[in-house]
Amino acid sequence: MNEAFDTRYARAAQEMKRLYLSLYHDEHAYDYFAGMLRRCHEARRPALRALDAQRAEQPDWFKKQDVLGMLMYTQCFGGTLNGVREHLDYLQETDVNYLHLMPLLQSPKDRSDGGYAVADFRTVQPELGTMEDLAQLADDCHDRGMALCLDFVMNHTSEDHEWARRARAGEVEYQQRYFFYDDWSIPHMYEQTVPQVFPTTAPGNFTWCEQAGKVVMTTFYPYQWDLNYANPTVFNDMTENMLFLCNQGVVVIRLDAVPYIWKALHTTCRNLPQVHTLVRLMRLACECVCPGVLLLGEVVMEPSKVVPYFGSVSEPECHMLYNVTTMASTWHTVATQDVRLLRHQLNQVFALPGTYTFLNYLRCHDDIGWGLDYGFLSQFGQGEVPHKRYLNDYLTGSWPGSASRGELYNNDPRLGDARLCGTTASLCGAEADEALAYRRMEMLHAFLLTLSGVPVLYSGDEIGQKNDYTYHDDPVKREDSRYLHRGAFSWSDAQKRNDPESWQGKVYRMIGELTRIRRGNRAFDARANVWTFDTGSDHVLGIGRYFEGQKLLALLNFCDRELEVSLDGQEVYMNLRSGERVSGCVKLPPCGFAWLRSDRETI
Repeated sequence: MNEAFDTRYARAAQEMKRLYLSLYHDEHAYDYFAGMLRRCHEARRPALRALDAQRAEQPDWFKKQDVLGMLMYTQCFGGTLNGVREHLDYLQETDVNYLHLMPLLQSPKDRSDGGYAVADFRTVQPELGTMEDLAQLADDCHDRGMALCLDFVMNHTSEDHEWARRARAGEVEYQQRYFFYDDWSIPHMYEQTVPQVFPTTAPGNFTWCEQAGKVVMTTFYPYQWDLNYANPTVFNDMTENMLFLCNQGVVVIRLDAVPYIWKALHTTCRNLPQVHTLVRLMRLACECVCPGVLLLGEVVMEPSKVVPYFGSVSEPECHMLYNVTTMASTWHTVATQDVRLLRHQLNQVFALPGTYTFLNYLRCHDDIGWGLDYGFLSQFGQGEVPHKRYLNDYLTGSWPGSASRGELYNNDPRLGDARLCGTTASLCGAEADEALAYRRMEMLHAFLLTLSGVPVLYSGDEIGQKNDYTYHDDPVKREDSRYLHRGAFSWSDAQKRNDPESWQGKVYRMIGELTRIRRGNRAFDARANVWTFDTGSDHVLGIGRYFEGQKLLALLNFCDRELEVSLDGQEVYMNLRSGERVSGCVKLPPCGFAWLRSDRETI
C-alpha cells in the first residue's frame, strides 16, 4: 500500500533531513515530521492517489494553453460550497478549469480580514458548509477536469485559534508557538527595521495582550498572531494542516504571505534565507505525500524578490508565482496611455527562464497598490507622489475626461499615498461609457491571454460586472473599500450572457472568443519564445510569440484614438479575429488590438 510513498520518501529523505536539521537541530522533531508524512499519505483516498499518478504522467499540465482560471468568494458566487457545486456547469461553459476559492476556513466574524485569520485549519466556516462538502466539490471538479485551489494562511493564526487561546491563558508551550515578550524592549528593537504592512489601519507590528500580560507579534492586524516557525512544532503541525487540505482534494495550495514566515531581529523579517528552506521542505513533503499537488506562492513584491521563490533547477520551491507587478503596471498604462513602463517591466519577465510559470490577472480580490518602478519613471519627469496622485485621480474618475470609476483604499493624505479598488469593468469606464469600456476590456483581456502563464479571471469579469456600492451601507464593510469589487455575483446578469445585444452578452462572448483563439493557436504555447518590440508609438504595446514555425504579433493600443502601426518586412499575417490578410501596416481602433499570425498556412 505504501510502496509508492516509500520510493518517493527514499528519494527525498536525505535532502529533507539535511534541510530540517539545518533549521531545528532536533532529530526527534524530524522523526515526528517523517512519521507525520507517512500518516498523511495513508489517509489519502485512492481517487486522489490515482490523480497523483495521472499528474505524474503530465507534470506540466498547468502550463497548457487551455488552462483558464477563475478566482471567487464562495459566499459571493454560490452562497455555500454546495452552491458552487450546483454552478459548475456555468464554469465549464465559461471554459474555466482552474478554480480558486478565497479563504473559507473557520474564522471569527468581523475579525478575519476576509478569512485570513484562521481559527481552525480543519473546519470550514459553518455558513459555507463542511469539510465533507469541500471534498465533494473537489471530487466534482476532478471529474470535470478542473483543478481546485485553496489558500493556506501560514504566517499567522486568528487570536481565536486554540493555540492562541491557550497562549493567552498562560501556557508557555503555546506562547512559544508565537512571539510573546514580557515588555516592549524587544518589540521596539524589531520596529527599528521591520516595515509596517498597514500603517494607517493597523500601525505597528506588535499588540499588547491584556489577558497574557505580554506583547505579541501581529504583523498584519492585531487579531492575527504571527507564528514562530523557529519552533519545529509549528512547522510540523502547520505542514500537517496543509497536507490535510490536500487530502480533501485541493490540487493547488496558495501559500499566503510566504515571505513573512521567518522572523529575526535586526532584519526586515521579509524574504530571509530560512523562508526558502521552509518552502523547499513543504515542496518535498508534498512530493512524498501528494505529488499531484502544486504550490502557488503569494509574493507581492518586485520581480527581483519574487523570482527566488521558484527555487533552483535542482531544488525547486513553488511551482507558480503571481505576476503582481504586471497588474499594477497595466492599470498605470490604462491611466497614462503610455506603454513604456509596461514594456520595461515585461522585458524583465520575458528574460526569465521559460520554465517559470506565473499567474497573470487584471484584477483580483485585493486593492491595486502602486509599487511601480519610479526609478524608471523618473527619466520621464514622473515624481512618485504626484504620479500616484494622478493615477488615483484618473482611475477614480476625478481627472477631467476620465470614465473610470474606482475608489481609494488606505488613503494617507500625509504621505500623498493611496491604493485603488474597483472591478475591471468599472475601472475601464463601464459606468460612464460602455462602448469605450468594452474596447478597453477586449484589449486588456487580449493582453492577459497573450502573456505566458495561467490567465485568471476574477469572478464577474466574464460578464462585465460593475462596482457594488452597497457596501457603504454595511457598518462592518463600509470602512474597507475592497468590498467595492467583492460584491455578490449577479446571477440575473449572468442570465443575459447569451443575449448578444446586452452588455453582459457582449463581454461574455468576447472573452469566450479570445480564449478559444488562444487554445487553437500553437504560438500561445507556454514553450514559445516571447519578446516585446518597438511599434513606433508609445501608446501601442507590441508582444511577439514564436513556437514551432508559427509567429504571433500582438498589437495593443492603450490610447483612446485610432492609431496605425507599420509592420516590418514583406511578411503576410492573418488577423486571428477577422481572418483578413494583413501586410505593411495595420490600423488599431481606439483602445483596440490585433492578433496577427504568420505561418505557412497564411502566406
